[in-house]
Formats: sequence, structure tokens, C-alpha cells
Amino acid sequence: MKFLKEATKKTYERSEEVTKFVEDILKNVQKQGDSYLRDLSKRFDGVDLDSIKVSQDTIKAAYGKVHPDTVKHLKLAAEQIKFYAEKQYECLKPLEVQSPIEGVVLGHKLVPVASCGAYVPGGRYPLPSTALMLSIPAKIAGVKRVVACSPAGKEYGTIHPAVLVAMDIGGVDEIYCVGGAQAVAALTFGTESIKNVDLIVGPGNKYVTEAKRQVLGPVGIDSLAGPSEVLIIADETANPLYVASDLMAQSEHDPNARATLLTTSEALAQKVFQEIDNLTAELSTGEAARQSWDDNGSVLLVNNLDEAIAISNDFAPEHLEVHTGKDLEVSNKLFNYGSLFIGEYSPVAFGDYCSGTNHTLPTMRTARYSNGVWVGTFIKTSFHQRISKQGCQNLAETCMHIAGVEGLFAHQKSVKVRLG
Repeated sequence: MKFLKEATKKTYERSEEVTKFVEDILKNVQKQGDSYLRDLSKRFDGVDLDSIKVSQDTIKAAYGKVHPDTVKHLKLAAEQIKFYAEKQYECLKPLEVQSPIEGVVLGHKLVPVASCGAYVPGGRYPLPSTALMLSIPAKIAGVKRVVACSPAGKEYGTIHPAVLVAMDIGGVDEIYCVGGAQAVAALTFGTESIKNVDLIVGPGNKYVTEAKRQVLGPVGIDSLAGPSEVLIIADETANPLYVASDLMAQSEHDPNARATLLTTSEALAQKVFQEIDNLTAELSTGEAARQSWDDNGSVLLVNNLDEAIAISNDFAPEHLEVHTGKDLEVSNKLFNYGSLFIGEYSPVAFGDYCSGTNHTLPTMRTARYSNGVWVGTFIKTSFHQRISKQGCQNLAETCMHIAGVEGLFAHQKSVKVRLG
């Protein structure tokens, strides 16, 4: 293995400065509520808000501010996301089973969280797709109250119309015009306008991520997301234009986005470099994507596909593409990834928008032990047991013995008093 191109920057680092900045925001939201949210909106977004909550009239008006084709395609994407979430939900089953020990019935129920907050980032581009990805699985799971937060766009004086339309299509119950760490704080602690929620989902910048880290406990979170990632495994059969396009597509996400190519072919790698040069000149986002690629992109020449597979499984990328002469064979050996895209006609872009799988995925190697947002994110598996008098007698000796070993004699007594 050797590097044909190495990343020159670290894409994610926690800093004491960010930690303290976010800590102060969380405290001030708790103390000052809506007035502090409005102050930060004016300071960070350049928008003077009359109300944090977005009215139904504003949501309805948003439909008139986006092209009808946008509404049509958001609805198609929503149907795909809904289809996939419903099929996932069908895999989840409640359980009740008779134990081999007479008189003991064990089981679990699937219980949706009562409320969740969906954070939809603002930034350089509107992200209506994220609004769909977060709200639809929550609704399929049975969440009664889905709250969405997103920062104001200066041009509109509120959330971007395409995002508002997507939130409405996704079935969001309440929409609030607030972004950043302060949105996480409001969803956690509540304000005059915003009632707190049980779970917060959605990606964000380093301030949002740090806020989610700090509030974990009083509220649940999906994950701590870092900059977006793609890793592509390609051999000499891959189309260099397809590979380069997908590397650049990831790179245009964010200045810290991380794009990596593992290839068995140096000739392919050189063609990919040339195609990246061409795309840089061609794309309106080419300059920004190229800077991200120059800073964070990597190309590794590997000895064979087995080596590529081993490196990928250790890397555990957010998005993983396979462009080889034996895609299924390679894919079957991959097990650490957020979302897998098999074959040259499966770019990450489909997963980002409309294939149906979720694009809110684990980053920074957390795919080794976690998964992306899905319908199960919003469901608790709550255990139960039903034990008869006979079952109590059958379990008593074991239970009392272990309680005694642990020195918890009230536990022991709580069983003994039932033996009569």
C-alpha cells in the first residue's frame, strides 16, 4: 500500500474554545429563553424575528416560493423514504414468550418516543432532504410530536422555503426558526415557545455537535456527527469519471468533508486526478470542492481488493462505494459502513436524496458500532415479565442466592416474603 495523495489537514478536532462557547449558550438559553434565541438569530443569521415559531401561513406561503417541480420531486423522495421506513418497521416485532421455567412469561413492547426534535442545518445550502430524512422515519415509528428547528435565511427572514415545504411534506408538527447550539438547548430545556423533547436527531456543525454532546442525559441524541465522508473501492474496471464525480460530490459538501479512494490501479488513479481537474473547471462549486479535496482527500494504491476491504473495514466510512469487476463479492466482505453503494450506477447522491435509505449516518469511524438514523432510532424496546406464584417459587432460590452474594438483602427479602 502507498499513498498517491494524502490529506493535509485534520477534518475534526474538539477544542476548549468551542466547548466553552457552547456551554455558555446552553446556560443562557436556560436563563433567558426566547429573548436569547432572538438575540442570537439577529447576531448570527442577520434576521430580526418576531416569533420563534413558524406559522401555518408562512408554511403555506413557502409552497409559492419554490418551483412546482421541487415540490413534485420532494414528494417522490418522501415516498421512497416512507416506503423504506415502513419496510424497516415491519422487521420490528413485539415479543411475548413462555420461558422454559414454568410460570415465567418474558417479552418486550415497541414503544415510540413521545417527542423528538429534528435539527435541519442551514449553512451554505438549504437541506430539504434532511428534513425528510429525519421527520418521515419518526412519523412511521409512531412519534406523536415531531418538532423541527432550522436557522433563518437572511434572504427570506425565516427558514428557507424549500426546507419549510419538506418539513410540511414530512409531517412535522411544530417548526421553529432557530439554529445552532441554541436550537439544541431550546429542544433540551424548553423556552416560552418551545416545549422540550425526549430525543434530538440530525446533523450540524461543530457547535451543534458539541451542544448535543453536552446535553446528552437530559435528552437523547442520535449520534455525534463529524464532517461527511466517502470511501470508494475501485479497480481497473472502474469508470474514472464516475469515481472523480463522486469524490467531488462529497468534497463540495463542506470544507472539512473527507473523500478517499482505494484502488488497485495506479493508471485509474491518474485518470481520476485528470477528471478532478476537469470537474474543478466545469462545476459552479468546483473551486470549493477542489479546496476540500486538496485539504482532505486521499488516494491509496493497494496491492489487491482484499487489502482494500481490510482498510475500509478499519476506516468504517460514512458512505462506502464499490466500483469493481466483482462488486457483490467485494460488498459481501464489507461490514463497517454507514451506507453502502454497490456498483457504478449507485452514487452516494441517490442515498442523499431519493433512493429511500437515510442519509443521516455515523462518521469518524463510529460505523464500527453504530448505525444511521432509521425508524428504530425513535423506538424503545421496553422489556416486561409476568410471573405467577409457581414461577416465583421456581426462580426464588436462584434469585435469593445471587442477591445474597451481592449483599443486597432487601432484594433477597422481597422474594422471600412472597414464598409464604
